[in-house]
Amino acid sequence: MHKPASTLTLIARGLLHPAFPALIFLVFLGLATGLQYGIKKQDRSNLQENLDSQARLVAQRLEQNFLIHVEAIERMAQRMAEDPSTSQEHWSADARNYLEDFGVYQAIEWIDANYAIQWLEPMTGNEGVIGFNVAFSPERAAALKRSQQTGNLDISGVIDLKQGGKGLVIYAPVSSGSENNGFIAGVFKMDVLAGELLTPDATEHLQINILSDNDTAYQLNPGLHAKESFTSYADVDLPTLDWSLSVSPSSSWVNDQLSDWPQVTFMVMLFMGILTSLTTLLVQLILKRNQALLKTRRELDEEISQRQSVQQDLQRLETTDTLTGLANRRFFMEDLAHILSIADRQLRQVALIMIDLDRFQMLNDSLGHQFGDELLIKVSERLNDLSDERVIIGYSGGDEFMVCQQHVDSVDDVIFLLGQIKQCFQQEFDVQGQRHGITATMGVAVYPQSGLDADTLLRNADIALYRAKEQGRNTYQFYTEGMQDREVIRLELDKDISQALANDEFVLYFQPQLDLRDSSIKSVEALIRWQHPRRGMVPPVDFIPLAEESGRITDIGRWVVLAACKQLASWRNTPNENIRIAVNLSGRELDEEDIVDHIQEALESHGVPPELLEVELTEEIFIQNIEHNMNQLTRLHQLGVNLAIDDFGVGYSSLGYLRDFPVDLLKIDRSFITDVIDRHDDAVITRAVINLAHNLGIEVVAEGVETAEQLRFLKSHRCDLIQGYFISRPLPAAELEKALASGKLEYEVPVGS
Repeated sequence: MHKPASTLTLIARGLLHPAFPALIFLVFLGLATGLQYGIKKQDRSNLQENLDSQARLVAQRLEQNFLIHVEAIERMAQRMAEDPSTSQEHWSADARNYLEDFGVYQAIEWIDANYAIQWLEPMTGNEGVIGFNVAFSPERAAALKRSQQTGNLDISGVIDLKQGGKGLVIYAPVSSGSENNGFIAGVFKMDVLAGELLTPDATEHLQINILSDNDTAYQLNPGLHAKESFTSYADVDLPTLDWSLSVSPSSSWVNDQLSDWPQVTFMVMLFMGILTSLTTLLVQLILKRNQALLKTRRELDEEISQRQSVQQDLQRLETTDTLTGLANRRFFMEDLAHILSIADRQLRQVALIMIDLDRFQMLNDSLGHQFGDELLIKVSERLNDLSDERVIIGYSGGDEFMVCQQHVDSVDDVIFLLGQIKQCFQQEFDVQGQRHGITATMGVAVYPQSGLDADTLLRNADIALYRAKEQGRNTYQFYTEGMQDREVIRLELDKDISQALANDEFVLYFQPQLDLRDSSIKSVEALIRWQHPRRGMVPPVDFIPLAEESGRITDIGRWVVLAACKQLASWRNTPNENIRIAVNLSGRELDEEDIVDHIQEALESHGVPPELLEVELTEEIFIQNIEHNMNQLTRLHQLGVNLAIDDFGVGYSSLGYLRDFPVDLLKIDRSFITDVIDRHDDAVITRAVINLAHNLGIEVVAEGVETAEQLRFLKSHRCDLIQGYFISRPLPAAELEKALASGKLEYEVPVGS
C-alpha cells in the first residue's frame, strides 16, 4: 500500500516547487502594495486632518472678524439711539471713521423706519442708492419688521447689491418697537468681505466656498485648480445666517503635503521581493542540483547494492538449488572433495548416502509437476533438520538427495544416521491439502573402502542405491565389491533398449487362460521378451524397470499393441481367429493423450475387431488421476476393447472404482492363489473377490495357478478363467498354435471337495 508523505516531506516539496519564487514575489508585491496603501492612507488622513483643522480655523476667523463688524454696526446704532438728534454731518463723520478703521465696508447707511436709505457714506459710487427701499421683497420686509419689533440684528445674506455685484448687508435696529428710528446698515461686497475676513495670505492655496443652505453663495480663489477629493467642511456660527464652508486644497499643496514614502516603500519592498525570489530560485537550483546529485548517489548505491545482491544471488544460485534451498550437486561435490582431502590427512572415514524417493515419479506424473515440486520442498525441509557440523545435505536432482557424514568412526554411526533419515519419512506429507505417505530407498558408500575420490564414491553410492531398489523399496544397501559389475551390465542394457526397438529385437510370448466354464482356451496374455543379440533371451524383470526409468516404456507399450494386433490379424481365418489377446498398459502410456487413437489405428490398420483385444492395467494405475483415467478408459470401452484389472487386491483398493470404471475382467493376484488351499484367509479373500465381481457382472481371472488342487478350488467357487504354469508357461506364437492344435491345453477337471 502507498505510504502517505510526511508533513516535512510535503513542506520540502512545496519549497522546491517552481512556483515558490513567484509566490514569494507575489507576497512581497502584496506587502509593498499594502504598505504603500497604508502609508498613503495615513498621509491622506493626516492631510485631511490638517485641512479639517484649517477649515475650522477659517470658520473661526470668519466668525470672529464678522462679529467685530457686527458689533461696530451695533455700536453706531446704539449711539444713534442714545442721541436721536444726531446730525447727518456728525453721523457721516462717525461713519467715515469706521470706514477708515475697518476698510472692508462697501458703504455704511442709515435707513429710516420706512426702510428707505437716507444717509450714506461714502457717497462716491453709491449715488443711486439714496432713497432705495431695502424691503424690496416680502421676505426682506418681514425680516426687517421683526428686527424693528425685537431689536435683534438682521443680516440679509448674500444678495445682489444696488451698487452692483454680490454683497451682504448687516441691519442693526436703532431702538425697538415704537421707538425704532430705522437701521444702521453695513454693506459689504463679498469679494472684499471674504478677502479681508479670511486673510488671503493663509488661504491662497485653498479654494473656499461659502455655502448658504448647502448652495454656494460665494467662492474664494475660483481660479485655483482644487483637489476636490480632499474637501473639508466646517459650520459658521453667525447670527441669522445658515452658513458653512467647504475648503478644497490646490493640487500643488496636496502634492507638497503628501510624502514620497509610499512610493519609496513600494519600490524598496518590490526590490526586496525580486531579490528574495531570485535568491530563492538560486537556492532551489542549488538544492535541486544537490537532490539530483543525491539521487544519482542513491541510484549508484542502489545499483551497487543490486549488483552485490545479484552477485550474492549468483553465488547462491551457483551453490544452492533454487527449489529446495539445499546445496546443489556441483557445490556438494566440491564440498565432498574438500571433506575427503581433510579425511585423508586425518585418517578418518566419510559416508556418502544417496536417497531416492519411492513412487515419486508416479505421483509426479499423475498429480502434476507442481505437486512434485511441493513434495520435494517438504522432503528437503525435513532432511535439512538433520544437517549440522558433521552432516551436509544436498539435492542431486529429480527425486534424489545426497547426504555426507563426516568423522565416521564405525558403521554404527552410518546406520544411526540412516535411521534418522527413515524417521523423516515416518509421518505423511501434507501437500496441496492432501496427505501422502512417502518412503525412501538409500545407497551408501564409505570412504576410503568404497572409493578414494568424490566421483567414485558418488558412483558407488548410486550403484548401492539401485541394488537396494532391486531388493525392495524403503530400505538401504551398502556398496560392496561386485556391485559395480552388475551395475555396468544394467547400464549397458539401458543403452541397448533403444537399439532393440530399432532392430525389432522384442518378441511376444503368449500365456493361455483356461475358461473353467467349458475347459477351452479363449484368451491369452501377451508377455514381452527381449532376444538380445549377445546376451540371449532377457526376461522383462531385467529391462522393464530400466524402460520405466528412462521413459522408453511408452515406445515399448506401443510396440506391444502393434505386435498383438499383427498376431490377431495372422490368426484370421484360422481355428484361433476368436482368441482374445490381453496386453499390459503402464501408467505412463495411459497418461499419453493419443494412446486410444494409437490403439484404434492399430486395430483398424490390421483389420482386427476391437473385442479381440484386452487391455490390462494394475489396480494402482486405476486409482491414479481418476478423472483423466476415467476419460481414457471410457474411450477404450466405447471403442470395444475389453478392460481388465491386474494384480487385484495388492494395490490401494477402493471398491468404488469397480462401480465407476467400465471394467470387464478382474485378475486375482497370484499372492492369494499360491496358498489358497493352505491358508484359510486367502481362501476367504478369493471367494469374496469372485462373488463381488460376479455380483457386479465382471468376469474373474485367477493368476499363478500351479496345482490341480488350486484349479479345483477355483472351479468349485465359479472362477471364470485361470492362468498359470499348471496350464502352460508363456509360449511363442508358433508353439502356442501347435499346442492348441494338438489339444494339449484342454482340461476336464472334476469338482472335488
